[in-house]
Amino acid sequence: MSKAYLGLGSNIGDSKENIDRAVDMLGSHENIELLKMSSYYETEPVGYKEQDWFLNVVLEIDTTLNPHSLLEFCREIEEKLKRKRIIRWGPRIIDVDILLYEGFKSEEEKLTIPHPRMTERAFVMVPLYEIAPRVKINNKDISQVMKSLAGEEIRKINYEG
Repeated sequence: MSKAYLGLGSNIGDSKENIDRAVDMLGSHENIELLKMSSYYETEPVGYKEQDWFLNVVLEIDTTLNPHSLLEFCREIEEKLKRKRIIRWGPRIIDVDILLYEGFKSEEEKLTIPHPRMTERAFVMVPLYEIAPRVKINNKDISQVMKSLAGEEIRKINYEG
């Protein structure tokens, strides 16, 4: 099994429900074991600003899927939840991204791991740091990356129940 980290985000409809449905789909796959899930974080949009704030989480998983098969399954989840890719960095019902995959790096157009720009995004780094405070990204401790973050506003959301 390989450890991987996934970033999930939504800002259309019931964002928490969208994320929870995607998490359930991930957890129901026979080759994926959910290990940890961060708190929910509300974050201002990056890039395209004329949209609602996002709700984001990060998951730590163990999987026997190779990175390309994991990407394919993430895209299937987005398709089942009716994701439309209209505006780059625009509104989305769900986004499921592979952030890191143990022992694997790629700069392919279709699959770049570590995820490009993740170290510049509080909506990725804050929840990732919450569940994996010792992880390394491009041979750099996440704590170092956290010190250099500047940009979008982010706040932890506590849901009752």
